[in-house]
Amino acid sequence: KKLAIDLALRGKTAENSFAFDVTPIPGEIEVLRISVEDKEELPIFVSVSGEQILFIAYLFKEKEIVEGKLDELNNTMLKTNITMPLSSFAKIDEQYVIYGALSVSSTLFDVIHELEVLSSNAVEALEAMETYLK
Repeated sequence: KKLAIDLALRGKTAENSFAFDVTPIPGEIEVLRISVEDKEELPIFVSVSGEQILFIAYLFKEKEIVEGKLDELNNTMLKTNITMPLSSFAKIDEQYVIYGALSVSSTLFDVIHELEVLSSNAVEALEAMETYLK
């Protein structure tokens, strides 16, 4: 709850970084939906569990991949993964995602930096994979 409040306040006063909106999603595990300025179509979902803060942006579903291009897409994503700062690709069920993680002891500055980097990486990843998508 404190993270949501801090991020919401920071999002309204962003000076040298992207502004963002924070929407709590109630549930068994509390999740924050964060929309980054100019990248609202790729919200980042943030959850805290144990010792980690997890940041996930959903990219595309497997059914959105051009027929016959799945293996090539997966290979490209694996090769791209290492060159992407602070983020990695993963697949949750049929959904491809990009994610990052921080320690729960990270500063608010670290969290904001992760949100900005992951948001930019998500946009760049979609652009890099567009030839594989319908």
